[in-house]
Amino acid sequence: MVDCASMKVNIEDYIKAALKEDITSEDITTNAIVSPLKQGCAQLICKQTGVVAGLDIFQYTFGLLDPKSRFDTEYKDGDFIQSGTLVGTVYGNVRALLTGERTALNFLQRMSGIASYTYQCVQVMKPYKTKLLDTRKTTPNMRIFEKYAVKVGGGNNHRYNLSDGILIKDNHIGAAGGIAEAVRLAKEYAPFVRKIEVEAETLAMVAEALEAGADIIMLDNMDNETLKKAVELIGGKAQTECSGNVTKERLKELCEIGVDFISCGALTHSAPILDFSMKNLKNIN
Repeated sequence: MVDCASMKVNIEDYIKAALKEDITSEDITTNAIVSPLKQGCAQLICKQTGVVAGLDIFQYTFGLLDPKSRFDTEYKDGDFIQSGTLVGTVYGNVRALLTGERTALNFLQRMSGIASYTYQCVQVMKPYKTKLLDTRKTTPNMRIFEKYAVKVGGGNNHRYNLSDGILIKDNHIGAAGGIAEAVRLAKEYAPFVRKIEVEAETLAMVAEALEAGADIIMLDNMDNETLKKAVELIGGKAQTECSGNVTKERLKELCEIGVDFISCGALTHSAPILDFSMKNLKNIN
């Protein structure tokens, strides 16, 4: 699970890398026309209605360029913001404001887009017991931000990375020579406190995973009829996770089948950004 505390420990290197991508030596445009001592402020304006996520990251980006910068806002991550809202004002060295603008907005827009799409999905699932999970289908070097945004939107994190949990997928099964052997080896290797999840694509694989003692069975790319039969076959003897080709439009029918979890890669790989802009920059001195 990703939370705000763990983000603060890990984010600096990622934000620095994003800034380095945008500044190989200098911001030549800004440095040509702005005095290095000039102080100013600019407004952050939300241009679409949705759930905001990444305000601390927005602020932190400018802080790396100007430690004396500040961001004044009455909003917090998770707030639902209407289009046209003045979210806050960022103050600092004008060179830092102009140089960091795009990187700070990229983080904020991406994270808020994921939080907003997740929120929409969660609203569909509210009447049901089924929980919404993200996946590892994240943008390289953006996982910590994207999974945090899923949490802000009301979703839940699946395993954060390969060290975080045992998930035996089709190629693992092939490498081990079968589900039973893969589960046996996993139980032999892993601490007893670790749950073991097995991906199953057919009812026969579901039966084999049950027999092998899987704790969670991922029902992968099954049609609705097969999903219903799989849930009945499992009968509560293992937790169930539905995965593969999950869209917002399918969530209601999948919840009605009665799976425990739905994992949705679209939360992070297909969510559109939520549009923000920095406007009305003014010099203070």
